[in-house]
Amino acid sequence: MSDPTRPISSDPTLTPPGTEMTEGERRAIEMVEAAETGGRKLQGAQKWLVTLLAVAWCVYQMYAAQVGDIDTLTLRATHLAFAFALAYLVFPFRKTPGRPQTRVPWYDWILGIGATATAVYLIARYPNIAGEQGGTLTTPDVWVGSGMVILLMLAAWRTIGIAMPIVAGVFMLYALTGPRGLIRGDLGPQLQLHAGQTWPQVVGQLFANTEGIFGTAIGVSAQIVFLFVLFGAIFDKLGAGEWFMNVAQGLLGGFRGGPAKASVLSSALNGIISGSAVSNVVTGGNITIGTMKRVGYSAEKAGAIEVASSSNGQLMPPVMGAAAFIMAQNLNIEYRSLILAAAIPAFLCYGALLVVTHIEALKLNLRGLPKSELPRVRQTLLSGWYYLLPLGYLIGTLTINPEATPERVALNTIFMMMVMMFVQEAFFAARDGRGPGRGLLDGGRKLIEAFESGARSMIGIAIATAAAGIIVGIVTITGLGFGLADIVQLASDGVRSLMAFAGPQVATFASVLVVLFMAQLIALILGMGLPTTANYILMSALIVPIIAKVAGLDTSNPAQMLPVHMFVFYFGIMADSTPPVALAAFAAAAISGGNPVATGVQAFKYELRTALLAYMMFFNPQLLLIANGRLNGVPFGEAVFMVIFAFIGLVAFSAATMRFLHRKTNPVQMLLLLIASFILIIPTQIVWNLTALALIAAVYFWQKAGSRSEPPATLNAA
Repeated sequence: MSDPTRPISSDPTLTPPGTEMTEGERRAIEMVEAAETGGRKLQGAQKWLVTLLAVAWCVYQMYAAQVGDIDTLTLRATHLAFAFALAYLVFPFRKTPGRPQTRVPWYDWILGIGATATAVYLIARYPNIAGEQGGTLTTPDVWVGSGMVILLMLAAWRTIGIAMPIVAGVFMLYALTGPRGLIRGDLGPQLQLHAGQTWPQVVGQLFANTEGIFGTAIGVSAQIVFLFVLFGAIFDKLGAGEWFMNVAQGLLGGFRGGPAKASVLSSALNGIISGSAVSNVVTGGNITIGTMKRVGYSAEKAGAIEVASSSNGQLMPPVMGAAAFIMAQNLNIEYRSLILAAAIPAFLCYGALLVVTHIEALKLNLRGLPKSELPRVRQTLLSGWYYLLPLGYLIGTLTINPEATPERVALNTIFMMMVMMFVQEAFFAARDGRGPGRGLLDGGRKLIEAFESGARSMIGIAIATAAAGIIVGIVTITGLGFGLADIVQLASDGVRSLMAFAGPQVATFASVLVVLFMAQLIALILGMGLPTTANYILMSALIVPIIAKVAGLDTSNPAQMLPVHMFVFYFGIMADSTPPVALAAFAAAAISGGNPVATGVQAFKYELRTALLAYMMFFNPQLLLIANGRLNGVPFGEAVFMVIFAFIGLVAFSAATMRFLHRKTNPVQMLLLLIASFILIIPTQIVWNLTALALIAAVYFWQKAGSRSEPPATLNAA
């Protein structure tokens, strides 16, 4: 599942000039709109009500960021109130592809008003609950809190799928019953967890404090994420997304397999401002997938390349999806430190994907597009250079100015782009002879559309972070995390005992590796039903402490914990392309006409390099600029040297998994490439790095010598 941080646009300008949107593209857009921004196409007064609520939500969030002194719970509850109202208005309980609902049924009016009322009730009552009542809930408070929990789970069901309500329901059931009959005492007294909570206790934990529904996750959503989503919506409405695509096509479209390389570059550029894999697939794929098929990629491979490149958009700083902002809060570090640390792995990931597309083009003996069909680079750059101004301000201020907060930088960037919107539209109108007044009206209309798109894209994030707060609250009140850590510790100790004959270092490494592999599987499985944000919140609450305990890490040290958080974050992102549930793959297949499951499987193969990179970051924190127990502690020269070896390792791994380097690899050559890549995972002495390079070179020259001995026809076939 994806984590929307940019709206889906059906703007016809996203299709190449002179072409019409295909039926597959329309189905893909409808599919994603239904999943991420609501499937209802309301009309009349109901449509205007949604627009009014969306604009009001945007204005409120901007006002809150501007004044900066709104009470914490009031801000979070108001954020959820708007999300409740819009969720029940625009997300139908039952989605019928091709037949969007045009009216809100009566029961959704009741549910929406009721859900919104519970948030308003808490805002009004919280001073008394926290003050005179000392945190104790009255009977009406319990009834309203119960209503919020139930209506939140119903809202989550229709906005992000049934997985989150099921998981949250299981956790609440566990809190009410305790482990009696589930975990036996003969496994060890440390595995006895809690004796069970009463329903008023559970409601009090989830409803009336900042350790449940209104915890850190929705706090970050309300304070920071909304503004970055709105930034992406306005930036997209300005036309920057289409400009990025044209720049990428002009730069790389003419090379071997050029459309695939252009897809990777444009997704990387879009990833700077967007964390939505599915959004990137639809907005970029309706151009790149068709051109990839034209030069010889199959429908499944064309779709898979778009899925892989779009999924990795959440890895690109400074906007890395909602989960990254929550990660910074969990680690208690500045966001600038996080995006600086994430930069090298993100560029390595996209660099390796460019290699993957090149290998695929070599295997298929593909060419690029004719230059006559490509945008002219110089002309394209000049036509949209001003898009770099807000982006440059955002990135520059976030990374250079340690005193700038993310929300303030995002707000200032939004104000800058609002001015740009009116200036651009006035210029276009004057150029076309329509008059500047008409341009200002067009600017206002586009700004309202951007506000609505941004707000609708936030619904799923707000609901997901609130619902994830249920799970975090239950973990807190029951101590479940400690019990799970003890269980995994037993398994880890067993592995360590089995490997004791190899020495303590090898035994410890093996036990940590087993725990990491278990965490990887859990993240991938959860990601099939949860968006990246909810996946990360759940993994950070349950699995990250377990990994830290087994690996002997200091949980209070951000430099030690960041690699663990990035590990689960990367595998949560990989879930976007993990069959059988991979919405990005289904969207790409709708455009390409390929099989969605086969597209997802192929995308997962392309994403294997992301899995290797996650392990690289864990065992080599220097890739995150961590050295000597502190963030941003790696000297520049050392970082360059380290990046080169890491990239070579990713190239070797990609060649091995795709079974092609200079030509198709045999089993021995594939094994040598895998050994070389695994050597380069862990920082070792230079002699081992040189050994890995020697293995890769040996395979290359072995293949090159073999290719010279074959007749041309055989070589071409290979």
